[in-house]
Amino acid sequence: MTAVLIGAVVVLALALSAAGGYPITVWVLRHAERGAEGTTAEVERPESDLAGAASGPRRPSGPHPAQVLRGGTWIGILERLAITGAILAAYPAAIAVVIAVKGLGRFPELSAAGGVSERFIIGTLTSGLWAAGVGLAAAGVLNAIG
Repeated sequence: MTAVLIGAVVVLALALSAAGGYPITVWVLRHAERGAEGTTAEVERPESDLAGAASGPRRPSGPHPAQVLRGGTWIGILERLAITGAILAAYPAAIAVVIAVKGLGRFPELSAAGGVSERFIIGTLTSGLWAAGVGLAAAGVLNAIG
């Protein structure tokens, strides 16, 4: 019976970590983008566009960060599974490996596209903190079970 309960806690923790991290990460990223909009520097306008000067500052043109970093949802799910699994396996050093692999794998995209590194860091930290919280809570439940 205890093995079944332990298995159920592990499966529930992994499912909660993988599925629950997405809406939280999206929520944090939306709030971070809203906060950044107020601090966007004004882009110089060509003289031909002075008639539209009353419309306020322009955002730099180019792809939206979500379009540049493709596969982020699946990478985030796998990252959260790995972090929660590392905590449940009592091997927290694996978290450093997961974060390093993610950073190294995204390095070419982050260095080529301007303005996405902040989004990457915020998303990674939010996702990782969620997964670590779920993993620590599940580890506490497992310790209580014995």
